[in-house]
Amino acid sequence: MIAALKAEAHRQGFADIGICAADAVPEAGQRLRAWLDDGCHGDMIWMEGRSRERASPQGLWPAVKSVIMLGTSYAPALDPLRLAGVGDTGVISVYAWNRDYHDLIKKRLKTLARWLVAQRPEAGVKVFVDTAPVMEKPLAAAAGLGWQGKHANLVSRQHGSWLFLGAIYTTLELPADAPHPDRCGSCTRCQTACPTQAFPAPYRLDARRCLAYLTIEHAGPIPEEFRAPMANRIYGCDDCLSVCPWNRFAQATEEPAFLPRAELTAPKLAELLALDDAAFRALFSGSAIKRIGVKRFLRNCLYAAGNSEEPALIPAVQVYVGSADPVVAEAARWAMTRLAAI
Repeated sequence: MIAALKAEAHRQGFADIGICAADAVPEAGQRLRAWLDDGCHGDMIWMEGRSRERASPQGLWPAVKSVIMLGTSYAPALDPLRLAGVGDTGVISVYAWNRDYHDLIKKRLKTLARWLVAQRPEAGVKVFVDTAPVMEKPLAAAAGLGWQGKHANLVSRQHGSWLFLGAIYTTLELPADAPHPDRCGSCTRCQTACPTQAFPAPYRLDARRCLAYLTIEHAGPIPEEFRAPMANRIYGCDDCLSVCPWNRFAQATEEPAFLPRAELTAPKLAELLALDDAAFRALFSGSAIKRIGVKRFLRNCLYAAGNSEEPALIPAVQVYVGSADPVVAEAARWAMTRLAAI
């Protein structure tokens, strides 16, 4: 049945599949606890609130015996670093160049889970993609999809750093795949590429310094020490992923939902700063970007404008100096000060 399961997963559009026992990564819960105790999760309070469930599959669902891990490639054809320093243009993380991946992957996980139950009616199943308290990366490594690199993300020999992960928990005891060995070697490119030095040590990320966290999860003003290093990044940051040498083996995704929308691969800051709430929602309909809301998005765009060295953006920034939102107004004042000094 395992061969048929894997064939069906590929037929459903998954790029990779592996299986591990539900208790395969006990050390992951210990690392999570130490990470939380050090405050590295910042103000992601939900990480602390559901830490027991996240620490192990059985903590979330005591009946689980096996975990089926699935990977979906979103490898880009365009160089994610090609717009670095292009002042009038914002940089959006590759994963948000088109449709929100959650919907597509969850649909496929449910389809595969139904197939599994049809083969084994006694099977209990639950599917998860990213939003549940699941340790996807350690489980994917245990299931043989890749290894957790020094940037703490999964690295695949076939797909590089560009895999969306999903999980099917099941009450079936399935034969496990061999875990993948770490193949980072002496490479430290991801560590040195980070613009905010968010890695206090290899394999350890401090989210409080990470631009992906700061531009997406963090709701307040971004600490001033990180604003200039943001450069023109307005949603997420891919630097540590982009420089990984294993990406040279990745084939660009052909999944239509992940092919880049032209208006999201090189958006002009002046146009983004002109968005009101309705226009923001229309532009980012179906996109992961929509969930951060227009105010947080404008905050990010204002910091990018302040870093742009483009005085032509002053009128677009000036509009927000008197914003009723204090975070947006402060970001606009900071940007005006920077642009006035050009």
